[in-house]
Amino acid sequence: MKDHQIEVRVRYSETDQMGVVYHGNYIPYFEIGRVEWLRNKGISYKNMEQSGIALPIVSMNINYKKSARYDELLTVHTIFKSQTSVKIEFDCAIYNESDELLTTAQFILVFVSLKTGRPMAPPTYILELLKTIE
Repeated sequence: MKDHQIEVRVRYSETDQMGVVYHGNYIPYFEIGRVEWLRNKGISYKNMEQSGIALPIVSMNINYKKSARYDELLTVHTIFKSQTSVKIEFDCAIYNESDELLTTAQFILVFVSLKTGRPMAPPTYILELLKTIE
């Protein structure tokens, strides 16, 4: 399955004095979505890093449509879009409790060797997983 959803509640510290989520706080929400997408597919990001592989963001595009507010329960949607040689791409969206679309984003990440700091092909177990959901 390409799509995964997780709920995140907006904390007070993530908002301004008007109770609106600061724009930079959406990035961690999307990160939670990507990490949980992997976990849902049986891949531990922690184990991946311990085996010498990192997955840094090389490109992101975020489109803010409506503000999230303090104490709202948000649903973060993470959708696998594609994988090529060393890159993996996700489309993401955040909805509020009223199912209103708040934010969309696209992320491109690159598999990187922690030993060399250079891009690398994804490990076989990730390639096999991605083949089953493409």
